[in-house]
Amino acid sequence: MKKYINKLFVLGSLLFLGTSCETENAEATTLKTVTFPANVEVSASTLVLTEDTQDDSVILFSWPAVKFPVGAPVNYTLQIDVIADITGPTAWQKSKRVEVGEDVLSKALLGKDLNKIAVDLGLLPNLAGKLVVRVEASLDHKVYSNPITLNITPYERSVVFGDIFMPGSYQGWSIETAAALTAIQKGVYQGYMTVPAGQGLGFKLNKERNWAQFYGAGATNSDLKDMSDTDFGLPGEGSYQIKVNLNTLKWTATPYAWGIVGPASATADQTAGDANYGWNHSVPMSYDHQAKTWKITTNLLAGALKFRLNDNWTVNYGPADPSTNTINLDNGGAYTIGEAGTYEVTFTINEVDPATTGYPATATCTIVKK
Repeated sequence: MKKYINKLFVLGSLLFLGTSCETENAEATTLKTVTFPANVEVSASTLVLTEDTQDDSVILFSWPAVKFPVGAPVNYTLQIDVIADITGPTAWQKSKRVEVGEDVLSKALLGKDLNKIAVDLGLLPNLAGKLVVRVEASLDHKVYSNPITLNITPYERSVVFGDIFMPGSYQGWSIETAAALTAIQKGVYQGYMTVPAGQGLGFKLNKERNWAQFYGAGATNSDLKDMSDTDFGLPGEGSYQIKVNLNTLKWTATPYAWGIVGPASATADQTAGDANYGWNHSVPMSYDHQAKTWKITTNLLAGALKFRLNDNWTVNYGPADPSTNTINLDNGGAYTIGEAGTYEVTFTINEVDPATTGYPATATCTIVKK
């Protein structure tokens, strides 16, 4: 019995000592004052950022090691903010955080990364502004360096104008006559094309009007893979807005067609008994990717005619002056077809990027009786 009691005493003592040590360690780490032994150093405090140096390391932050009472790795993070957001109850809560790592005592930033941070925090392109930077050291609790101020002039990313090309079954795989997709942002291209009835759906994407370098389908039909033998596939016959993003190596095809609408477009095929059939149903046009014009040759009745997008009135054009070939966005006017017959109708519009810049105030058209 005595031996058993001695064992219990020893065990209890060990448990007490363990608990006591844990308590003392916890107090040592969480209650002891920990500070940065020196200020953060920076390679340059004034920077004018440019696209020419966007892929270069433009700034280097470095700092001394912070010593916590417990010998464990310390995690460091940069916090970057504007002066207006580093005081008050929400101080630094809107800051941009750049993770550095455990026991890493320096961090370089590329020009494009610092530029994005500056612009995201509200600094205006081509104007000098101020950013404040501090380093966070974290173990069981967090401590911060004294902040430093940077004078940063960010740049505005320019649109690189140019084309990529889309040879495919729809036009006989001829790179010389393939549809061109025009740059609307850096690395982002947009264009239009029509798959005629009976044509195949495959295509590739080429950087030049040659086969020296091209993209085909990657892991999925939406993924671009350099020099892949697998064709991309369009959804089916019809007209599409094509967007290609070489930054993310993705592409999309969205059904997209301008059409004619009005009583003149309501041919003898209307049997629905709808008195407003012509105004309720657009006749889609096809895109001539070489002429960059929407076209249709069809039978028209005598009556009014105008243009709208995707069989919907959200985006439509009518002439402010029917004696001209200029048509105006959201104008209630219409052309008058005086005599029934076969007509060739064209619609030409300069769409830069409808998603961000909207549609132009005017477009042009022709209506010619054959």
